[in-house]
Amino acid sequence: MNIPVKTLNDGHFIPKIGLGTFQIRGGAGIDQVLSAIQDGYRLLDTSTNYDSEGIVGEAIRRSGIPRSEFFVTSKLPGKYHHYDDALMMIQESLCRMGLSYFDLYLIHWPLPKRGLYVEAWKALITAKKLGLCRSIGVSNFEPEHLDKLISETHVTPAVNQIEIHPYWVQERMLAEDTKRGIVTEAWSPLGRGSSALQEPLIKELAKKYGKGVGQIILRWHIQRGIIPLPKSSKLDHQRENLAVFDFSLTAEEIKKINSLSRTDGKIDDQDPNEYEEFD
Repeated sequence: MNIPVKTLNDGHFIPKIGLGTFQIRGGAGIDQVLSAIQDGYRLLDTSTNYDSEGIVGEAIRRSGIPRSEFFVTSKLPGKYHHYDDALMMIQESLCRMGLSYFDLYLIHWPLPKRGLYVEAWKALITAKKLGLCRSIGVSNFEPEHLDKLISETHVTPAVNQIEIHPYWVQERMLAEDTKRGIVTEAWSPLGRGSSALQEPLIKELAKKYGKGVGQIILRWHIQRGIIPLPKSSKLDHQRENLAVFDFSLTAEEIKKINSLSRTDGKIDDQDPNEYEEFD
């Protein structure tokens, strides 16, 4: 399956949907990632904090598919925001994965109370110059964090990966990213066990289009210009999640799904201005 791509602000191409690997681990995890690769996934999203870097790298090797066909993403943990620590962690992560470069590397959380995310960003800029990363970006960053990076380094992130699903629509952040030329990715795009999959509106649209409820939500993301990263360990769900490029929702239907957003919709109530991620 050939997945459509988007162009990042640095000229690199990224698939319009990927596989999230949060909580996919161990030998079973290798098989799950490998089955996803065999079904056509090429954007594979991991993180040091997910403890899945090694199994993603192993699945890539076992697939027999050339490294150049993959788009591999990982993320910098909060305890490595100092410049030298960040550079060493990027190299360590590459060794864990058995890779020579990342297609995309992100700062996982800004941790503004520590005030080191600009220093971490400078390390990512250096890593890109060294060829360790082809594109660099951030995750869970707010507009003020983005502007501080851009004003102090004159380098704009290629991607901002944030929580987005029907109960947390993020219209403001999507607009802020777009205004700065940043592509938005969605973590937990289906809501991580969210009752959004039981929403009457989404069920009705699934029936109308002959699709699964998850496919409706993923299509909603894609038509908003967002790259969703659904996590699934089940083969049938992995296949379903890729089959979202043969239909389109109407503008009114997208608006109706947007209306499901609610003030208490965040999964873990993680505020990027307060969240402390050091492990």
